Amino acid sequence: MTKKIKKIAVFTSGGDSPGMNAAIRSVVRACAFMKLECVAIYRGYQGMIDGDFKPVNARSVNNIINKGGTVLKSARCEEFRTPEGRKKAHEQLVTAGIDAFVVIGGNGSFAGAQLFNEEFDFPVMGIPGTIDNDIIGTSYTIGFDTAINTVVEVIDKIRDTASSHNRLFFIEVMGRDVGHIALNAGVGAGAEEILIPEQNLGLERLLDSLKRSKKSGKSSSIVIVAEGDKTGKNVFELKEYVEEHLPIYDVRVSVLGHMQRGGNPTCFDRVLASRMGVKAVEALIEGKSNYMVGIRDTKLVLVPIKEAISAHTAIDEELIRVSDIMTI
Repeated sequence: MTKKIKKIAVFTSGGDSPGMNAAIRSVVRACAFMKLECVAIYRGYQGMIDGDFKPVNARSVNNIINKGGTVLKSARCEEFRTPEGRKKAHEQLVTAGIDAFVVIGGNGSFAGAQLFNEEFDFPVMGIPGTIDNDIIGTSYTIGFDTAINTVVEVIDKIRDTASSHNRLFFIEVMGRDVGHIALNAGVGAGAEEILIPEQNLGLERLLDSLKRSKKSGKSSSIVIVAEGDKTGKNVFELKEYVEEHLPIYDVRVSVLGHMQRGGNPTCFDRVLASRMGVKAVEALIEGKSNYMVGIRDTKLVLVPIKEAISAHTAIDEELIRVSDIMTI
């Protein structure tokens, strides 16, 4: 017989993303609504090992839905990768009377939750929080929409100065393994070229593209480069290559970095996080475990964590085709 869930813990792990606080708020208030106790775990899996727990209620999460980052903090935890570390974490949860936990994070966080579930048969539920949108089984992860809107806003501002000085800008965005941010923001901001890990454009094709842009009458250009792109060793090498082979261009580089992770979450991310938090608590009450809450075709779904972390999401080929047409 499945043990009745009376106390649920919630924590964030891995890289922070806008909307995590909205998800925390949702889990806490869903627990309050369903007459369950809720405990916040600070500093992710490290806090679980250290017993860094705090009881929370509906009022504990006032005024956080609009904030970026995570009020529960996040931390890397090498100790949790060991059987001894996970055993310590389990002992802390049992001592605190916690029956299940909700982890808000990405692939690494989910892999840890799955292993923990397998070793201790402990009920776990995942909520996908990462700006990369790279988790299988969900159309959107919490933070992705905010990140691409942040990138588009910055590109719009850079284009102002690019146009004023007839310059070519290489703008590097996050995306070590997948190019979702680069592709979506690039199309949304009207970039002349988009370089992503999934496609090796090649240096010669890049030059051809820039030559066509110049010939068509464009006096300035924006090239979006995902950090994992393989066209060059890095964005600065691309700049040097273009300057050497196309001296007609005045080239600049802008690396957006961690600003993409920050800022107030968009309405889309706040609503998505709120829906996912409620679904996670309801699923645990129903006796489900080792699932991630995802969204497909506007409907929430439960995806086995093993499936969610099995690979990275594929790039949208139709959006690539649109991008090619738009760069004419």
